Amino acid sequence: MINEKLEKAFNDQINKEFYSEYLYLAMQAYFERLNLKGFVNWFTVQVQEERAHAMGMFDYVHQRGGHVELEAIEKPVTNWSSPLQCFEEVLKHEEFVTSRINALMDVAEEVKDRAALSFLDWYLKEQVEEESTVGDVLATLKLIKDDSKALLMLDKDLAARTFTAPVIG
Repeated sequence: MINEKLEKAFNDQINKEFYSEYLYLAMQAYFERLNLKGFVNWFTVQVQEERAHAMGMFDYVHQRGGHVELEAIEKPVTNWSSPLQCFEEVLKHEEFVTSRINALMDVAEEVKDRAALSFLDWYLKEQVEEESTVGDVLATLKLIKDDSKALLMLDKDLAARTFTAPVIG
């Protein structure tokens, strides 16, 4: 049976993962309005990843005999001034998620739940990858500045991204 404090922390993170899915769905809609289909694809994959992350934790709490309690999802921002500003927000959000995974691991350490720590290790490694991937796109957008041809080239590159269901834990 999962510790009550840890269960509460997992439920909080599950909500944050679903918020991430919702935020990235809003960003997907933003790029749809800009007719940048490669960016749309990038966020389509990101939405799928965030849902998989949430459901991995959802399933884990149930496997440990806990109860999942879903909360209302906060409305995300739905418009940005530029693709660069949008990706600056993505990096900021991923850094926030990393801090929350670390806080969840702190609770697991506090209650001495080694199984939870082992499970959460995958999420921590995933966050390193997430921040790196977003950082790469952001660095390219900073180089592009207002060059529409370069933006279209990046858009074409982002169209190649595909979703692969993660094996969590």
